[in-house]
Amino acid sequence: MVERKVGVAMDMSECSRGALKWAVESLLREGDCLVIINVQGSVTYEEGHSQLWEDTGSPFIPLIEYEDPSTTKRYGVKADPKTLEILKYAAKEKKVVVVAKIYWGDPREKLCDAVGKLPLNCLVVGNRGLGKIKRAILGSVSNYVVNNASCPVTVVKSSEPEN
Repeated sequence: MVERKVGVAMDMSECSRGALKWAVESLLREGDCLVIINVQGSVTYEEGHSQLWEDTGSPFIPLIEYEDPSTTKRYGVKADPKTLEILKYAAKEKKVVVVAKIYWGDPREKLCDAVGKLPLNCLVVGNRGLGKIKRAILGSVSNYVVNNASCPVTVVKSSEPEN
């Protein structure tokens, strides 16, 4: 029986990997389900998968499949080796179920949608440390999600600000 569903927003950047690491070390406990949520910005209609699951996101992808390069290629995701090592550690040592779910569209909206539809008990997101000007121009995904998600959101700050 799954205790809690803990979501981690992953775009495979260093800051999202830091958020994942924090969640594994500080938040997860045995029996939890760790849901890796990846939002692809563009929808590629030639592929078919993104068109099929544009509204609902992909089906849950178990860790064993998420590790397979053909699976990640099919969904347009590049799961890097460091992230996979953290996920394997979480599954083996923390005894949690690890699944991934991929969405297509605006990360702010899709993360908030995922919180309610999955449903998640909490969500962990990274913060790239944008300066005030870039944050004003580009907007902050983490700020939007904190203010609009229907579950508790933890923002893990990046150790190094992005220029």
